[in-house]
Amino acid sequence: MTEKQGYSDARPDRNRLDLRADCENCFGLCCAALPFAASVDFAMDKNAGQPCSNLQSDFRCGVHTNLRELGFRGCTVYDCFGAGQKVSHVTFGGQDWRQHPESAKQMFEVFPVMWHLHELLWYLSEALTLQPARSIHGELSNAFEETIRLTGLSPDSLMKLDVAAHRVEVNVLLLRTSELVRAEVSRQKQDSSGRKKKNYGRGADLIGANLRGNDLRGANLRGAYLIAADLSGANLRGADLIGADFRDADLCGADLTGSIFLTQAQLNAAKGDDNTKFPQSLTRPAHWSTRRA
Repeated sequence: MTEKQGYSDARPDRNRLDLRADCENCFGLCCAALPFAASVDFAMDKNAGQPCSNLQSDFRCGVHTNLRELGFRGCTVYDCFGAGQKVSHVTFGGQDWRQHPESAKQMFEVFPVMWHLHELLWYLSEALTLQPARSIHGELSNAFEETIRLTGLSPDSLMKLDVAAHRVEVNVLLLRTSELVRAEVSRQKQDSSGRKKKNYGRGADLIGANLRGNDLRGANLRGAYLIAADLSGANLRGADLIGADFRDADLCGADLTGSIFLTQAQLNAAKGDDNTKFPQSLTRPAHWSTRRA
């Protein structure tokens, strides 16, 4: 098993490299297995299991460089966390669904399951690097190794897997990690008046909110709706951003270094510039502006 195809060992710092989408080693699974509906994110409807009309015979996207201009912004903010190449070359041993059409249905059904597992591995691998959570690193490591084991199941076993139940178990540990990290940040950021900073809480409705320049260090923004919110210049160090919706949020000049559970897809969905700071594990989206207007 190569590092591109699976996991080199049980070390989270190395395995995170395997949790990045490698489209060159995938059979276009996100373009075939997943459905989407005509909307601001997609220019047309597509059913699950129906290959996108832009998918070429070599499993590459024919309009990849113009997705946003052609109305396929949703494709640019999707991240499979490496599940595509894992299903293609490990679970199905490199037999693609075009040359082996009898495997297509099962492959398309397995892919979302693997995606859930790889997303959990992304979060767990980060949690294992956070020193404030060192008291539960043993439990996190066990969950990490168990999730890796599940990714190696056969297609039949993956289809029977109760991935939702596994997510619930892992989320308990991720929430504890968040609480430990944010508690340490809160201890470090007492302002001169001793007043506590506002804590928005999970699933907060902050659509279009003006949070420009706000001190959001250690904030609980799990699942927050930050669509089109102005977060320019905001300090998000130590904030829990798991599942936060950053579509069209303004992150120009914002500081997200040290934030926890941020993903590439969330950055891709937002607007930013050269002054936006973010974790080194992520990359600057190509559509971000080069300077603050």
